[in-house]
Amino acid sequence: MAITVVIADDQEMVRTGFRMILESQPDIEVVADVVDGESALAAVEQHEPDVLLLDIRMPKLDGLEVTRRLSERAAARPELGRRPRIVIVTTFDLDEYVHTALRNGASGFLLKDASPAMLVEAVHAAAVGDSLISPAITVRLLRDMAPAGPAGSARTPAEPLTDREADVVRCLARGATNAEIAAELFVSLSTVKTHLANVQLKLDARNRVEIAAWAWESGLATGSA
Repeated sequence: MAITVVIADDQEMVRTGFRMILESQPDIEVVADVVDGESALAAVEQHEPDVLLLDIRMPKLDGLEVTRRLSERAAARPELGRRPRIVIVTTFDLDEYVHTALRNGASGFLLKDASPAMLVEAVHAAAVGDSLISPAITVRLLRDMAPAGPAGSARTPAEPLTDREADVVRCLARGATNAEIAAELFVSLSTVKTHLANVQLKLDARNRVEIAAWAWESGLATGSA
């Protein structure tokens, strides 16, 4: 079945461009494009899309508030599952907003000048519960999310991470994809996915972005944990 997408952005040119790119893919269907946060919530309620492409600065409700409300809805109505997966679309000067969006459960974010291929890849990744962050700012973003003081404020895992799980998380925190992690650690792709699934359970994390953020917050990414 096709991956269903809602696009929420107050710039018509952006919405039109995203729609053209995504609808050129045989397995992606754009079910709605809307101009503000309230309309985004209404479109999600009506269409229950797999993925929501969400701008941050929009009229009525901004993208951060939309993300928060959808995260609360998912927690209150678990029968709906995790739909939709949210991919934030932003610009370089909005990092502080992106921090909040990721912590509220967004699956990742792109810059508005991302390539068409990256936009398609982000939708595919989000649809299967993975995430994609623009590589140019992945490490900087997650590093900046870490506290300035000593490690210790990060959540404590329900069980300690194994040495191999810690290796996988360090790679993830540097922005590596699953395939890149597998190649670096000389393990199979399925092994990487298994380790990340185990870590996600131990951290009660919603997605790999939260795992990477935890790695920086805890000091694991820098070897200070």
